[in-house]
Amino acid sequence: MVKPMLIEWLKFRVKPELRERFIQIDEEIWTRNLFTYPGYLGKQVWIDPQNLDEVVMISWWESRPQWKGIPQKALDEIEEKFLEAMGIGNYELMEGKEYQVRKFAQSN
Repeated sequence: MVKPMLIEWLKFRVKPELRERFIQIDEEIWTRNLFTYPGYLGKQVWIDPQNLDEVVMISWWESRPQWKGIPQKALDEIEEKFLEAMGIGNYELMEGKEYQVRKFAQSN
């Protein structure tokens, strides 16, 4: 039996001229901090070459309890560092979703 995995899907609007900086700072601040918590498995960043102000981030978690178990105070501190590095008004979280990944045995 394959254990379900949780996906955190976030869509941001970022000033186009700051998109690469946003991705770099996210890696340095958010991703590095999240890797210190149990259950965080990694992240992909998706960009649309035709839509320069959009960034989608996909993070994998072993389970919802591990994801939601991060203390709110820690999340607030990480976001404060990120906001300080990026500057107010340079990005906005547009949408956030949660998905479960299910994998079924393939028959031949």
